[in-house]
Amino acid sequence: MTTPLAARIAREYGTPCAVIDMDRVERNIARIQAQCEAAGVANRPHIKTHKSPVLAKLQIEAGAQGITCQKIGEAEIMAGAGIDNILISYNLIGEEKMARLAALQAKADMTVAADNATVIAGLPQAAKQSGRTLSVVVECDTGRKRAGVETPTEAIQLARQIAASDGLRFAGFMLYPTETGWDEAQRFYDEALAGVRADGLDAAIVSTGGSPNLKNLGKLKGATEHRPGTYIYNDRMQVAAGVATWDDCALHIYSTVVSRAAPERGILDAGSKTLTTDTGGLDGHGLILEHPEAKIARFAEEHGFLDLSRSNTRPNVGDVVRIIPNHVCVVVNMMDEVVMVRGEEILGMLPVAARGKLR
Repeated sequence: MTTPLAARIAREYGTPCAVIDMDRVERNIARIQAQCEAAGVANRPHIKTHKSPVLAKLQIEAGAQGITCQKIGEAEIMAGAGIDNILISYNLIGEEKMARLAALQAKADMTVAADNATVIAGLPQAAKQSGRTLSVVVECDTGRKRAGVETPTEAIQLARQIAASDGLRFAGFMLYPTETGWDEAQRFYDEALAGVRADGLDAAIVSTGGSPNLKNLGKLKGATEHRPGTYIYNDRMQVAAGVATWDDCALHIYSTVVSRAAPERGILDAGSKTLTTDTGGLDGHGLILEHPEAKIARFAEEHGFLDLSRSNTRPNVGDVVRIIPNHVCVVVNMMDEVVMVRGEEILGMLPVAARGKLR
């Protein structure tokens, strides 16, 4: 069954279409900001989820101290919109990126992360070109096995290198603990902090991360800030992690059922180019609100394959359904713009301004 709002959106914008509920967006912003304040840590939201200066400014107006970006391209969009406190949480390498970082330094208070000597050796170029001291945090791996130094000894060595480099300031540590690895993270941080203090340095920034870690907010003694991203929209992964409810999911994909060739199957007009193939470790590729027992089983590029064998209700051709994605961040990056609604009112389109800014 198609809701009246879904019918209007399909008529005015077509499907598949990403729709954000601004009441839920604003509620999510306020709720997590309050949680950060109650835990005694600053909120530095990651914009990788929404990629919108408009929404980043809503987060800052609610009390966020600044933002996190993963790539220089994202930071350029945000700084161009007047946002002036930015952490780039990613290793930056090469003369092209140093030139762009220097230009950013002229617009905003920049902090960058590094986890190796090669990255640090290149950063003074950006500081020199900008004429401003560049703050650098050492990224530490505390169990996720992604980026980050693996031992406190390595973190201390990099802090020394940063402090000894022209134009650089050692600013602290950046961590992204696993959801169950906070005791390990605490031991790592305590040893690294003791080591840098022995060298006459200190950690003004101790940044923890991740929306799934909101349930651990403030658990790291010494943490100064947290970097959640997905919380502004939420998704199936956040619900599964226990940090959001279905009612907190602010972004839905509206999709039309375009085929019902057999009783137990169907086709959506949202395929891998809309919902992406990132399952987030979950079964199927999204929750269909109108038919929660149905399974989006697999994709072609423009076809979402419905398995209706377990569904008590089954859609008809032409029905417009609402889907909560598994991983909303990658879905948003497929969109040039999203439709904003408030209740049953359509507010208009919001550009995904930093979409595709992968370098």
